[in-house]
Amino acid sequence: MKDVIFDDFQNAVDESLLRHKSILDLMSKFQESNGRINRAIAKSITNCGCIQVSGKKQNLPEDDDNINIESLKSCFNTHINGKLCDNCREVIEREMGNNLFYLTSLCNILDLNLYDVFLKEYDKINTLGKYSFR
Repeated sequence: MKDVIFDDFQNAVDESLLRHKSILDLMSKFQESNGRINRAIAKSITNCGCIQVSGKKQNLPEDDDNINIESLKSCFNTHINGKLCDNCREVIEREMGNNLFYLTSLCNILDLNLYDVFLKEYDKINTLGKYSFR
């Protein structure tokens, strides 16, 4: 059933894309949409203030003998304090939706199936799990 949603979305994107058929156009629109996501997040911090960033060095355990993946995971921090307000959440979701549109458009123009791309990444994460080190 989930593949139907992906396929329907991919077909809807293909049908609605009129102006940006060139691969160069799509690449630049995709990159621009990445920038718009970054800007929306930055505005959540600098204009709204619903979230704050407290960037500092990630602290690793001093005792090398007892380091394992689970203990490392608890050492790392997102550096984000607070929670997105409804307005900022809506703006960021809209920008991410636009980004997904252009990613899907790139899939279409390159004759790739978005669901297949998703599944391959999902399988890789499930196979490697926490050892993917991303």
